[in-house]
Amino acid sequence: MVVAVLVVAFAIFTNVWTSRLWFDSFDFGSVFNTMLLTRTGLFLVFGLVMAGLVSANAALAYRLRPRFRPQGPTSPLLERYREIVETRFIWVMVAIGVVVGLFAGAAASGQALTFLAWSEKTGFGVTDPQYGLDVSFFVFTYPWLRFVLSFAFTALTISVIAAAVMHYVMGAVRFSGPRRGGTTSAQAHLSVLVGLTLLVRGASYWMDQYGLETTKTSPLFTGISYTADNATANAKLILAIAAGIVALLFLANAVLHRWVIPTAGLVLLILSAIVLGYVYPGTVQYFSVRPSEELRERAYIQRNIDATRAAYGVADSEVTDYSATQTATAGQLRTDAEALPGIRLIDPSAVSPTYEQLQQVRGYYQFPKILDVDRYTIDGQETDAVVAVREMNLDGVEGQNWNNLKTVYTHGFGLVSAYGNRAQATGEPQWITEGIPPTGAIAEHEPRVYFGELQGANPNEYSIVGAPAGAAPIELDTPGGPNYTYTGKGGVAIGSLWHKLLYAAKFADINILLSDRVNSASKIIYDRTPRERVQQAAPWLKVDGDAYPAVVEGRIVWVVDGYTTSNSYPNSERINLAQTTADSQTATPGTQVVAQPGDQINYMRNSVKAVVDAYDGTVKLYAWDDTDPVLKTWQKVFGSVIQPKSAIPADLLAHLRYPQDQFKVQRQILSRYHQTDPGTWYRNSSLWDIPNDPVNASASSKEQPFYLSVKWPGDPNATFSLTTAYVANGRSNLAAYMAVNADAASPDYGKIRILQMSDTTQIDGPGQSFNAMTTNETVSAALRNFTAQGSAQASFGNLLTLPLGGGLLYAMPVYAQRPGATGSYPVLRFVVVRFGQSVGFGTSLQAALDQVFQGNAGADTGEDEGTGGTPPAGEADNAAALSALDDASTAYSDAQKALTAGNLGEYQTKINQMQEDLVRAQRALGR
Repeated sequence: MVVAVLVVAFAIFTNVWTSRLWFDSFDFGSVFNTMLLTRTGLFLVFGLVMAGLVSANAALAYRLRPRFRPQGPTSPLLERYREIVETRFIWVMVAIGVVVGLFAGAAASGQALTFLAWSEKTGFGVTDPQYGLDVSFFVFTYPWLRFVLSFAFTALTISVIAAAVMHYVMGAVRFSGPRRGGTTSAQAHLSVLVGLTLLVRGASYWMDQYGLETTKTSPLFTGISYTADNATANAKLILAIAAGIVALLFLANAVLHRWVIPTAGLVLLILSAIVLGYVYPGTVQYFSVRPSEELRERAYIQRNIDATRAAYGVADSEVTDYSATQTATAGQLRTDAEALPGIRLIDPSAVSPTYEQLQQVRGYYQFPKILDVDRYTIDGQETDAVVAVREMNLDGVEGQNWNNLKTVYTHGFGLVSAYGNRAQATGEPQWITEGIPPTGAIAEHEPRVYFGELQGANPNEYSIVGAPAGAAPIELDTPGGPNYTYTGKGGVAIGSLWHKLLYAAKFADINILLSDRVNSASKIIYDRTPRERVQQAAPWLKVDGDAYPAVVEGRIVWVVDGYTTSNSYPNSERINLAQTTADSQTATPGTQVVAQPGDQINYMRNSVKAVVDAYDGTVKLYAWDDTDPVLKTWQKVFGSVIQPKSAIPADLLAHLRYPQDQFKVQRQILSRYHQTDPGTWYRNSSLWDIPNDPVNASASSKEQPFYLSVKWPGDPNATFSLTTAYVANGRSNLAAYMAVNADAASPDYGKIRILQMSDTTQIDGPGQSFNAMTTNETVSAALRNFTAQGSAQASFGNLLTLPLGGGLLYAMPVYAQRPGATGSYPVLRFVVVRFGQSVGFGTSLQAALDQVFQGNAGADTGEDEGTGGTPPAGEADNAAALSALDDASTAYSDAQKALTAGNLGEYQTKINQMQEDLVRAQRALGR
């Protein structure tokens, strides 16, 4: 037992001490110290209170045992328990105290963040309409008081049980025999304990009235309702008073010893709790509210609407009626020309295999399955870019031994980026930055990636880096290049025998202790994913599901958005965070885009922008929403680690964007809470839904939002935005289009605008448009002809929606890939667009738009501009291929007509002509 205790103690010590070293390695030791001291303090205080209260009452019951026990038959088991208590009293008391103390301390230590938030609470400056209290009472004070009352009730209840058992074992309480009942001292002791327990329960009843504002008291909404206000709240006050009266009866019984009256009072209290807590509110709801629900709940619905819109930051959303035209005319996009280059043709969720085949270089590198979208200024012009970091893939290392996996293959290398709105003549991405070492238009940077989304996905993965001066480098740096020795500040020094021993125990790996590769200058790098580092550095934050890389001041950094949340904002609608942020990307297996935890929240702010350096793992937290009271509270607690918004470098600011998970939450809220009139809200006459992803239909999940440069109707310029579409409730037609200004450098950053479609005009939604585009005769025939020889397989990219030309434009890239072939990858071959009922199809966006708008869209897409443009020869080839495909489509249609008419000779002639046209198209594309 001694050995087992020592092993467990050493394991706990190892975990705590290595955690301290890890936090110190990137200057967040103060966070570790604050959390450790708080958890330890709560564990000790509440554990000792619980242990002391229960043990003291058990000991008091022992001291109050009768000096002479009445004679009579007793249970042998009871005699055995009595003997144990009398001969080992101290050990019994210690055992009781340790058991209950450990459980209580563990429960209390889990409330560290609740305690810290309460201790440093900041006012919201907004009062609750029901009780006139500042919102901070519900967000910070109420959760802590509820825990304290719950703890006190549990401690007293266990004390009653412990004392009663001890009195029974020692003979002070008897349930049979001629002297049934209890001694005077035992009755007094138990009466006082029960009375105190009921006093605490009465206080809990009193607090319950405030909890009505943060719970779902009506099937309609979260927050106080008519029934809760007029029945449940009154019932809670009555029960609080009744519990206090019954508690006084029990306290008086300590002197009177008349159990009939307090026991009857307790029974009546229980019956009252059932009647007042369930029957009375149910009666009011059924007979008073239900027949006139809209009228009764109108004022409370308005509270819920106002609180919900404020809590989720959507109160200032602009909803504009939009009469979308569906008629395409020549030159219609002339006024929206600036937005056309922002139509992203390179789909981040489709081109990862292309990046791997063209930029992976070696099998021990990898790219994520879903890439990221960012912005860079190239030749003085801001452009959307599809970016990814080349990270290390240890599964691709041929020599799977400890030295290679832990000391040689330690890091990835370089950021790869491509223009989002253009491709090469071959359909491959037009690179902005490529190769090893990286070359291209983005400024030189430190290319080595020791910390990344894929670098430390395995929790037991670690690397040992560093070497003394003059030692030969052993880390693989670039394929065929010289080796490298890490020189960054990241990682924990393990040069000493003590640290080697600690980490050998932590990772259960004796090689750390024995290997000559671990030297006096060695460091161990672990917990390397950006989300993980930010989450541990700021445990009070929830972090966005997708970190993205950017080159800032010559270094690759990971940008992570942090959220402050609460589940107790009064009258605000609660949502499940995991369900709300899930979409087709989070549903795709193996991606680095992860869903949030399944917490219930009703308040959310993107209060922090976090940055993790890809080379040394340094974490920087910047206060982004510095008006957020929750953030101000945590700044009081962890102020030294949160830098002000003014400290954000200009180069970093250019890459900050509106976060996806917050936008997903807001679009879910606005699907119903764009209705600000309580009557409209109640009738759900304008309810919206988030459409399923039409391209990834197998996922049966919501369409993800898209980052696009959007020119809003009436605005002079296009703006980098995060966008989504809404469909009518239970239908597939477009109901609204929503966009938020996602450019962090813009004064209008975070401004949410919605175009609400007319109720009298049918506008096809994403699913309907996808169906119309893919079943269009020209599109389907051209794709069928293009893949007829079995040498290519077509796949569709993201279906983008943009407000252009006074209507809605849908644009979708089409990729081709050789099926089942080693080394195959998707390349951009065609673009399909739809405006109204008109569908265009071409080998470029420009060609597709011109088809829709009667041969002249009125604007240039920019595909031919700059170094990333399509070469003239490629343009000619694409035009020839498109012409040949059109001829093939016509020939195929004629062949089908001849077959229907029974003219087999004509049918064969047209089939031969179609095959010749297909060959011409393949030659034009160089295939």
